[in-house]
Amino acid sequence: MTSHGRRSVWSAIKRGFAGRCPACGDGRLFGRFLKVNDHCPACGEAFHHHRADDLPPYLVIVIVGHIVGSGILAAETYSDWPAWLHMALWPTVTVVLSLLLLQPVKGAVVALQWANGMHGFGGVDEEALMADHDRAGKSD
Repeated sequence: MTSHGRRSVWSAIKRGFAGRCPACGDGRLFGRFLKVNDHCPACGEAFHHHRADDLPPYLVIVIVGHIVGSGILAAETYSDWPAWLHMALWPTVTVVLSLLLLQPVKGAVVALQWANGMHGFGGVDEEALMADHDRAGKSD
């Protein structure tokens, strides 16, 4: 792991949202659509221990829900579109927006974890700490 001193949260989030390494901004964060690289190809920063889990899909659901919900409300309020248009437009917009936002949001979440030193990004091996804690609990 590289040493980066004080980490700028907003700079890291912007880099992660763009799919770049939150540490250097040069390397690609993703190897495949949602698979985070184990290490940055440019600076070598380790990403294998990130824990994005379910937060990115939840955030995407909230974002897309607000956009699509507002769009439906505006369309119903200010226009007289036929039902077939609504049935064709809104599911398509929902799927496209979800696919477009999922990778950037996951990148931003991983970058936020990196910037705050969470889940091993701070140089602390949390798995080793938990194993030590478990061993101490069993000896009592």
